Amino acid sequence: MATGDIYLTCKQAAKLLHLSCRTLERMRAEGTGPCFMKAGPGLRARVLYMRGDIDDWLRQHCHLSTSEYDNQ
Repeated sequence: MATGDIYLTCKQAAKLLHLSCRTLERMRAEGTGPCFMKAGPGLRARVLYMRGDIDDWLRQHCHLSTSEYDNQ
């Protein structure tokens, strides 16, 4: 994946995060994953992630020790 990619598909985002698309799908449903957008109306519209949103989400989940986060 080129570093210039701004919009990532689920497959590209999953590869970047070392997760499966199914995990990202579950995270979207639960509201726990990175911010996403739909490219068009309807349920079948392609899900896209902005690289910057993924980076922001990762920074929000950065910890220095295991005592810093709530393990719920």
